[in-house]
Amino acid sequence: MVTLRQILILTSVAILISVASIAVYDRYFKEEKVVIMQAPRTTAIQANDILMSGEIQRYFQSSAPTDFIHAASTAAPAVVYIRANNSGLSSLRGQSNAAGSGVIISPDGFVATNNHVIENGNDIVVVLNDRREFSAKIVGTDPTTDLALLKIEADNLPYLIFGNSDSLQVGEWVLAVGNPFRLQSTVTAGIVSAKGRNINILDTQYGIESFIQTDAAVNPGNSGGALVNTNGELVGINTAIITYSGRYEGYSFAIPSNLAMKVLYDLMEFGSVHRGLLGIQATSVNAEMASELNLESPNGVFIQRITSGSGAEEAGLKRGDVIISIDNRSVNTLPELLETLGRYRPGDKVEVGFIREGEIKNTVSVLKNQLNTTDLISVRRDKVLTDLGFEVRDLLPAEKRRIEVEGVKVISIYRSSTIARTRMEPGYIITKMNEIPIKNAEQLISLLSETRGRIFFEGYYEQHGGPWWYAFHR
Repeated sequence: MVTLRQILILTSVAILISVASIAVYDRYFKEEKVVIMQAPRTTAIQANDILMSGEIQRYFQSSAPTDFIHAASTAAPAVVYIRANNSGLSSLRGQSNAAGSGVIISPDGFVATNNHVIENGNDIVVVLNDRREFSAKIVGTDPTTDLALLKIEADNLPYLIFGNSDSLQVGEWVLAVGNPFRLQSTVTAGIVSAKGRNINILDTQYGIESFIQTDAAVNPGNSGGALVNTNGELVGINTAIITYSGRYEGYSFAIPSNLAMKVLYDLMEFGSVHRGLLGIQATSVNAEMASELNLESPNGVFIQRITSGSGAEEAGLKRGDVIISIDNRSVNTLPELLETLGRYRPGDKVEVGFIREGEIKNTVSVLKNQLNTTDLISVRRDKVLTDLGFEVRDLLPAEKRRIEVEGVKVISIYRSSTIARTRMEPGYIITKMNEIPIKNAEQLISLLSETRGRIFFEGYYEQHGGPWWYAFHR
């Protein structure tokens, strides 16, 4: 029989056990309160504080700067205004003027610009950002890329360094710096809209068009100015716009800096451009060709013809091959191929990737010049020559020894040109102009620039002897 005393003891133990159980549960099994909230939009400062505290945030800033102050302050002092005066051309005021922009590329006064900015000028004036004016000398021009190099006598000038135009991405911010409508040091911003554009504005046989397209505002007067990235590096030379109104409509084009750098340093070192040629005639692959050739995509350059004795022939390339890369750099179109090869000189070796009968192959080609040699010959393409429709060079020392004569050799003749109508052929050696003996290309160019009216050439061909005469009016 259970006594009252036992009941009280059992009740007390039960109460103690209950209290202990509640205490243990409260201590170790307390429910965690969870609140789900939408993350607030953080400012840049708040985001930095969150990251510094070790927490993760959802909102990330762009990797590029959100303003262009550094790039603009770097580029503007190095961009100049250029006046190209020609008092020899008749106009209502008795003088013809052209204006554009230029970029200082060295502290001792070398200035890059477009050839079309200065091609008609015989008095070139460069105006710096600080309004100092200098008379400029033309170091050299290259109509095939529409580039020219000037020199002013000044030291310790602000200048731009070349950036890598190959690294530019479509959608990347860029700035155009120049002098539109003679508004000095104007900076506009845009993005890279496309690369490798060909707009058919260079009317020369070996013209290279592989422009960077941007939507940065570019107007008359911007030509020859700088296209810079957000680091303030020179990634292009602004050259052209597509427009129906004559003003900016959203499409501007710049020569890539990697091509411009090679051309400008050739002009600086040699006074002319030494361009390595593969020795082919080719076209960009289109969708129809890709289908016929069983290509995976309509990319690459289809070889239509191989020049005999060229680097392409010696490398084993054949008609019908599709070139897809040069030195492991993809080439999808003919303009891209020309731009890439335009960075090399005769004698340089390049690895060519190509497709033949569905199989990817590689070969190495030695680039050559227009004469199919690896000599660094200076082919002159000055405006007075290209207007008449031909290109010339000095005789090589070996040629002078072989033929025992001084003169200038005609390298190429443009179709339907003034020279073409005389029926002159490439290889002609000009020994006299209007009875004046010709010793070098510089002398010939100078005489042609000064002469109006009827012009007589006397010379001969190595293969056919001579003399041969050609006449035309200028």
